[in-house]
Amino acid sequence: MPDPVPGADVTFAEVADDDVEAVVALWRNCGLTRPWNDPYRDLADARLGETSTVLVGRATRDLPGAGSDDGQADGAVRAGEVVASAMAGVDGHRGWLYYVAVDPRLRGTGTGRAAVVAAEAWLAAQGARAVRLMVRSTNDAVRGFYERLGYTDQECVVLGRPLGASDARDAGR
Repeated sequence: MPDPVPGADVTFAEVADDDVEAVVALWRNCGLTRPWNDPYRDLADARLGETSTVLVGRATRDLPGAGSDDGQADGAVRAGEVVASAMAGVDGHRGWLYYVAVDPRLRGTGTGRAAVVAAEAWLAAQGARAVRLMVRSTNDAVRGFYERLGYTDQECVVLGRPLGASDARDAGR
């Protein structure tokens, strides 16, 4: 039997209304949210934009979770469950990735790679000629993941400032 294709147990599609709570819960579970950012607003804004989307990965079948070789339900993933996401947007030249998340029960299974590949394909279809993402400088594990996917330091500094809105406090963070 051939080796399984990494991430093959997850399919990606654009987020649906019924997915919103599960996606925000996934982002929170993965530590991607910050007190000064409203994840519901971020998700809604991406869905409203003509050049942005949120892709959701759903398990195609019941799966044992990482570390649950005994098949116990506490680590199991159910078919149809939201287990990954990637927000993608195009700024006119570059594509950007945000909120790339994988349920901790499926880390190390190729699901993260599959999420990035799905988002890159969406960006390419929108005309993006390059892709960028931001990783917090302290997040060495995630930096290593992206480096294994061919992402390199672009030798630039991200600068930011709030535009005056009370919910724009995250600029520069």
